[in-house]
Amino acid sequence: MPRLLADVGGTHARFALQSADGTITAPQVLATADYPDPVAAIRSYLAAAGVAGVRNAAIAIANPVDGDAIRMTNHPWAFSIEATRLALGFDTLLVLNDFTALALALPLLDAGELLAIGGGERRSNATIGLLGPGTGLGVSALVRCGERWQALSSEGGHASFAAVDDREAAILAIVRRSYPHVSCERLISGPGLTLIHDALRVHHRLPAVAITPVALSARAQSGECAVCAEATQVFSGMLGSFAGSLALILGSFGGVYLGGGVIAGLGNAFDRGFFRSRFEAKGRFAGYLAGIATVQIVAANPALRGVSAALAAHLGSRSLSN
Repeated sequence: MPRLLADVGGTHARFALQSADGTITAPQVLATADYPDPVAAIRSYLAAAGVAGVRNAAIAIANPVDGDAIRMTNHPWAFSIEATRLALGFDTLLVLNDFTALALALPLLDAGELLAIGGGERRSNATIGLLGPGTGLGVSALVRCGERWQALSSEGGHASFAAVDDREAAILAIVRRSYPHVSCERLISGPGLTLIHDALRVHHRLPAVAITPVALSARAQSGECAVCAEATQVFSGMLGSFAGSLALILGSFGGVYLGGGVIAGLGNAFDRGFFRSRFEAKGRFAGYLAGIATVQIVAANPALRGVSAALAAHLGSRSLSN
């Protein structure tokens, strides 16, 4: 102790330390663009925290994790897990998908860290779905296996996007001029929010306007930009449709949880009513989905708790195998 915990996305890397009593302290957020690789970012964090001699670390990363080589989908970082471990002098460096880590955190969240959206109920020990828009679109699930939960590693955000009304069909047609394959992540993400805005301006025959997701959200919340407000409503509906599809695929009677930074950033521009109506709008299965709860995660840095749990389990299993 202490152990190093990290949650690395396409835009930000969140770091913290865990003490021997399990307390997570010294949180800090770094911009990934400021560092050439995770080694530099970790060294910077540890130096700022005044900590040396860390032996065990775990990183959740917004990327598939399959083997030693990591090449991030939405950021230029590419690295070897083992080479990174050696460069930092760690005994252990566990790397897992960020939404796998967030899924592992779900059983650890208190009621005050969750916000119900619409009706439905969360059944005990039933499968839980998880998704969340950030720089990309994360997807995972928790499945009960005997006395424990098993998190699923998924890249479901890259499934093909399907339009459900004429407005979405028009947006899809415009976006396909630039991207032959339009994934759900292409639209249901931070960059996707601006893409929806840009496509709506083309659809309404308005001149192009450059805008960031943060500015778009602010202008939608203030009511000063009608297209921005429309973009956030479209985004809310697309997210609802995708969440409903995930619930059908998984049979997630434990609920569907929403994470990611974009929803929090949208504030009151996130149309929860439209999200929920689109979640349930699955024809003959509307009644089926009406019984499934949808829940927004409002906890601060929840994935770090999942990272901690994964590292503890890893170190425990390694100790038993020795």
